[in-house]
Amino acid sequence: MSAVERVVVVVPARDEELLLGRCLARVRRAAGRLAAERAAAGEPPVRVETVVALDGCTDGSAGIAAAAGAVVVAGAWGTAGGARAAAAAVAAAGTGTWIASTDADSAVPAHWLTGHVAAAEHGAELLLGTVEPDPRDLPAAVLARWHARHRLEEGHPHAHAANLGVRADVYAACGGFPALPHGEETALAAAARARGHAVVATDRVRVLTSGRATGRAVHGLAGYLRALAAEPLPLPGGTGG
Repeated sequence: MSAVERVVVVVPARDEELLLGRCLARVRRAAGRLAAERAAAGEPPVRVETVVALDGCTDGSAGIAAAAGAVVVAGAWGTAGGARAAAAAVAAAGTGTWIASTDADSAVPAHWLTGHVAAAEHGAELLLGTVEPDPRDLPAAVLARWHARHRLEEGHPHAHAANLGVRADVYAACGGFPALPHGEETALAAAARARGHAVVATDRVRVLTSGRATGRAVHGLAGYLRALAAEPLPLPGGTGG
């Protein structure tokens, strides 16, 4: 596989002034770590750009994104998939460009971009990383239910747009993120697999995401967590939900 020369980090946001600053700070930290490790290893530098797609924002998200040095695109797409696709459109097609996707309410680890680039340079054409809700946002019982339904391991079956990477040429060949109310990452991964591209699922670059009960996307993580919270408690001596 060809080397990665450029990474475009795409972040859709809808009125995320409370969490967007943290998200972008963590992306900058990951970019700094990538630059330092590449330099220490004598490897060519990788240019990192961040694009924030403001989807009908009426709060201070635009100022936060601009202050962080991100490229800002604004519109009224009405879906996370549409906003994510608009941000990804900044990445010109080419095998040397890697698109890394996360969410405005998420916090990537310091080694996030290092891990994405390493996977890409070892043959991954689309990377599916794991996410974990912030334990500070959830009751212990709800968090336990979430963990019981998710495999945080290599080869996991999940797809999360808050932690996904793809070569720009593969992204274009697969039609990009569709403008769906939810599941745009699942659709893109399915298209990549159908075309025979190398899809890698890993837990090595796990992302922390908000466990808030009220989210921005219909049928998104917040709604799923509310459903978990509404499940009945297990019966004494039983396995329960």
